Amino acid sequence: MTATPYPSDASALRVLAHPLRTRLLAELRTVGPSTATDLARALDTNSGATSYHLRRLAEAGLVRDAGGTGRRRVWEASTEDRSFDTGDTDDDDAALDWLARDYIGHFTEKAHAWLTDSPEWPLAWQEACGLDDHLVLVTDEQLASLRADIAELFARYRRVGAGNPQAKRVTFYTCPLPVDPPPRQVEVD
Repeated sequence: MTATPYPSDASALRVLAHPLRTRLLAELRTVGPSTATDLARALDTNSGATSYHLRRLAEAGLVRDAGGTGRRRVWEASTEDRSFDTGDTDDDDAALDWLARDYIGHFTEKAHAWLTDSPEWPLAWQEACGLDDHLVLVTDEQLASLRADIAELFARYRRVGAGNPQAKRVTFYTCPLPVDPPPRQVEVD
């Protein structure tokens, strides 16, 4: 199980399990507070659809009104992280599965964009960014502890560059995946 800043009830998962809503939330988490019009422009859609889906996300507690009025209403993400507690969502596995697959698609788009844009970045940034994988040998409890340690490290760095004009926003995607086959299920009579 992972700690979640998102509501883990089935209705919130169903609200989020929509292509435009996941992109809206990802955009707000990446670029920060924004209007429906600006989000529509960034996501190549219309502001009416964007406004509707932002209100649905707000009802689920995933975004919030950050000020502004009328057409200049500013929205922001309620969280900075994208993780879920899968312990209480057994009643809506389809939404959780869709979200996981959509997240992989989102990551793929971002990775492709980096590969395309990386030559425009200074060499130091090219060397520091990119794709890595690290093999570790752990039990499930140790993996949970490792993920908690990584979350703590990210929390320390979340605002460390504030005020530094050379600091750039960076997204770390983490995805621990087992290499070995799943353990055999022992049947108990």
